[in-house]
Amino acid sequence: MLKVNHLTKRYSNSTIPAVNDLSLTINPGEIFGFIGPNGAGKSTTIKCITGILSFESGSIQINGVDLTSSPVEAKKLIGYVSDDHVTYERLTGLEYLNFIANIFDVSEADRKNRLEGYLDIFDLSGSICNQIKSYSHGMKQKLNIIGALIRQPKLWILDEPLTGLDPKSSFNLKTLMREYADEGNCVFFSSHVLDVVEKVCDRVGIIDKGNLIADCAVADLHESGLSNSLEELFLQVTADQPTE
Repeated sequence: MLKVNHLTKRYSNSTIPAVNDLSLTINPGEIFGFIGPNGAGKSTTIKCITGILSFESGSIQINGVDLTSSPVEAKKLIGYVSDDHVTYERLTGLEYLNFIANIFDVSEADRKNRLEGYLDIFDLSGSICNQIKSYSHGMKQKLNIIGALIRQPKLWILDEPLTGLDPKSSFNLKTLMREYADEGNCVFFSSHVLDVVEKVCDRVGIIDKGNLIADCAVADLHESGLSNSLEELFLQVTADQPTE
C-alpha cells in the first residue's frame, strides 16, 4: 500500500539530511507505528509521503501510484490527520466536511451515511452546525479525523491523533484504526505514546537523526528477546545512535 524507496530530504539551511536514505514498505491490512525522538525526522517523512514537502532523491508509491509523476492521483488515496489543525475557522463543521467531500467527489449518499456514523462515534452531532472557531482543541481533532475518513482513503496517516481527545473518543479512534486496516487498508500512525503504539500497531519503525534504525513486528519483540517492551527497545536503539 505504501512503498518508500531511498527517501532523502535535506532542508536548505542544513548540510545534514532531515531524512536519510529511508526505505520502508507497508502492506494492506497493517497498522504501522512510526516513532522517534523529537526532531528525528518523523514529521518530515510524513510531509514527504503526503506530498506537502518535495524531496531530493528517492521515490514514494501509494497503492502503486508514484507520488512524483502522478501527485494528484496519489494524494486522492491518502487521508491525512496532521498534528495541528488546519481548517477554515469561519465555516461550520458541516460546511467543512461537505467541502472536503466535494473535493474528493464523495457522493451525496455515501457522505450522508458516513457522516451519520462518524458524527455519532465522535459525539459531534450536536455541534456540527457551529462555526469551527467555537470548537475546542479536541473537537477540531475529531473534525480532522472525520474529514480524512469521509472519502475512505486507502492510506490513512495519523500524526499524534490522540492529542486532545477524551478517553471515549481515543478508544473509538483506536477501534476504528483496527477495523479500517482489517478492511484491507493501511494505517500509518505516528505517536509519542509508546504503550498505545505497542497495543495498536502490527509493525513499528523507529527513526532517529533521519535514519530508520528499526523496523519490526510488534508480536516479535518479546519472542525475539530484543526487549520486554517497545519502550525498552526504543530507549535501547536510540541510545546506541552516534551523535553527529
